[in-house]
Amino acid sequence: MPIYEYAPTSGPCDTCNGVFEVMQRLADPKLTACPRCGKACERRISAVALGGNWSLSESKIQQSGLTQYKKVEQGVYERTAGSGGPERLFRD
Repeated sequence: MPIYEYAPTSGPCDTCNGVFEVMQRLADPKLTACPRCGKACERRISAVALGGNWSLSESKIQQSGLTQYKKVEQGVYERTAGSGGPERLFRD
């Protein structure tokens, strides 16, 4: 089961320390509220942890069926490997 990272949409709080992880099945719905403080939350995009002798070249990432984004400017990320997801991501 994957581990998803969530954060309150209103920013960090003293109860949940601003970020928490939840082990969920892929079919489970996204959480909408923090289980500790009850504030509205959103799932965050986090890096994939790869172990062993993995190459992080763009061709190996694409062969593995993953998608890689690189930051091109403040709040804008561009897809550099893979075909999943949008060509550009925008974050406030």
